[in-house]
Amino acid sequence: MNSTRRNFLKASAALGAACSVGFPDIWIKNASLAHAAGGEVKVGILYSLTGTTAIIEKSLNQACLMAIEEINAAGGINGMQIKPVVEDPASDPATFAEKARKLVLGDKCVSLFGSYTSASRKAVLPVVEKYHNLYWYPTLYEGRECSQNVIYTGAVPNQQQQDFVPWLVKNFGKKFYLIGSNYIYPKEENNVCKILLKRLGGEVVGEEYVPLGHSEFSSVIQKIKDTQPNVIFSTVVGDSVVALHRQYKAAGLDPAKMPMASLTTSEEEIAAMGGEFAEGHFTSAPYFMSYDSPENQKFVAAFKKKYGPDKVTNFVSEPAYFQVYLFKQAVEKLGGKDITPPEIRKASWDQEFKAPQGVVKIDPKNSHTYLWPKIGEAQRNGQFKIIEQSKESIEPKPYWAYPGQVCTPEGLKQA
Repeated sequence: MNSTRRNFLKASAALGAACSVGFPDIWIKNASLAHAAGGEVKVGILYSLTGTTAIIEKSLNQACLMAIEEINAAGGINGMQIKPVVEDPASDPATFAEKARKLVLGDKCVSLFGSYTSASRKAVLPVVEKYHNLYWYPTLYEGRECSQNVIYTGAVPNQQQQDFVPWLVKNFGKKFYLIGSNYIYPKEENNVCKILLKRLGGEVVGEEYVPLGHSEFSSVIQKIKDTQPNVIFSTVVGDSVVALHRQYKAAGLDPAKMPMASLTTSEEEIAAMGGEFAEGHFTSAPYFMSYDSPENQKFVAAFKKKYGPDKVTNFVSEPAYFQVYLFKQAVEKLGGKDITPPEIRKASWDQEFKAPQGVVKIDPKNSHTYLWPKIGEAQRNGQFKIIEQSKESIEPKPYWAYPGQVCTPEGLKQA
């Protein structure tokens, strides 16, 4: 057997082994080789359709696919159709990583759209960074991340808490009880809340974290009754939001005296729990379904027409929708150039789009997005009454609460 044949057989054996265990690193060293080809632009869709966070992630999946369908119906991107490859990571961070790996290495997607929780984003991050792919993340998050392989289109703390916490202190008082799901996002957001409260002379009278999917809040509610906070600051996510609100009301607590103030409760969770359980509580977000703009009216009407008259839009499905259009514009900007993830990232900088919430723009300094903060009060009909809103789009500052750290196009730097 000559050396050429031996090498061929070795390569074949390695390829067979690679396929059997799910595309290990040795098979493809650089997935930035992914590129648009054959008249189509292949993208991965990575939102949970099952599991505890499917209650909200299904709407992200739907909004993303609706945007792709609209773009394709209008002629695609420079004549190319967007081809979505949909996976269900089932609300499990490890499965997110596995599915991302398949989309990047196996399907050669030029970008992935996905994740709701920071835990799932953190699981995907090593995949897209190692293989130089691009992850479009639409969810509000804690900041303190600066990846060259992620475009962040959800709110960071200065776009949610900077006005919200002072407003709560002014209107309800300085004593806060912090309750969140047990992972990085709630803990980091609560750290920011504590920093703001300290500046305002406030205090935290309790802080507790529950597992994802947790549904028994009787002990938490008893602690709330014992400590008598002015505000219950909630970063609980998924199905747990429904359970918390229902048990709050069953315990006889009054939102007029002790409201829940949330960064994570949207129209989607309210639809699941019933408007009577959310009425009188507050959420801070850049988008509410009730926002009055021509772009939002069109978005809501299209969503209801496609998915059903009872469907609602929310503050994460909206960026899941508009970020696909920002992606489209970035690929269009490349024209006849090689359409690869690194080139799409650079082309995305400074892209603007007239989204349902207002004109949004990707900041070239940090790949985060200018957004329009709002404060809404939940109503019995399941919608939010917008009681405060920014007069201009707000610059994203992912390290806003932590002076000395700055996100740049090259990565995190010390100021």
